[in-house]
Amino acid sequence: MNKLLSAAVGLALSATAFSASAQKAYTEGVAIYDAKVNGQSIEAKVFFKGDSSATARQQGPASIKVIQFKDEAITVLVDVPVANMKKAAVGTPGEVEEMMSQMPSFTFKPGTETKVINGFKCTKVIATDAKANKSYDVWVTKDITAPSSAYGVVYAKAGGFPVEFTLNQMGMTVTNTLKSISGDKVPAGTFSIPAGYDKMTLTDLKALGGGR
Repeated sequence: MNKLLSAAVGLALSATAFSASAQKAYTEGVAIYDAKVNGQSIEAKVFFKGDSSATARQQGPASIKVIQFKDEAITVLVDVPVANMKKAAVGTPGEVEEMMSQMPSFTFKPGTETKVINGFKCTKVIATDAKANKSYDVWVTKDITAPSSAYGVVYAKAGGFPVEFTLNQMGMTVTNTLKSISGDKVPAGTFSIPAGYDKMTLTDLKALGGGR
């Protein structure tokens, strides 16, 4: 349980980051990623519309969803049926500010290396995080465009839609690879807290996970 709740907080941090003729534009839809978290592969779905996004994944018995509106509001929903637990951690302004301060600050250097990832023609970009003094390979495509809520504002200036990218935060290395993207309508209620959830702060949720 501690690992599940810790992962929920970690996902919140991660949830906080284009050939013209063949280019397809999305303003709303669903992007499905293969997220490798410390060697474990998990499917993550990102529902996006405008500045709003909801990243959902299943981790063991827990369903975890992170709802984000720009960098102004973050809510983490944790549903563990076997434990009869439903928690909604709503970030306070101070908590959100602290989380945003921990996000990487990237500069991007375009490369010339190319490859195809899941059908997307990609070019490698070197992303350097000045805060952590680390660099990552980011593979971007010009085949599609979508709001930055589909992949995270930290990659908004990467030079294309990020198809494969890595973040290292809170001791977790998360590598995301885009599997597919569609223009499906986001279901009603995706960005709201369902009934039956106990509300708390992100700090409270982290404490439930042993403070890690």
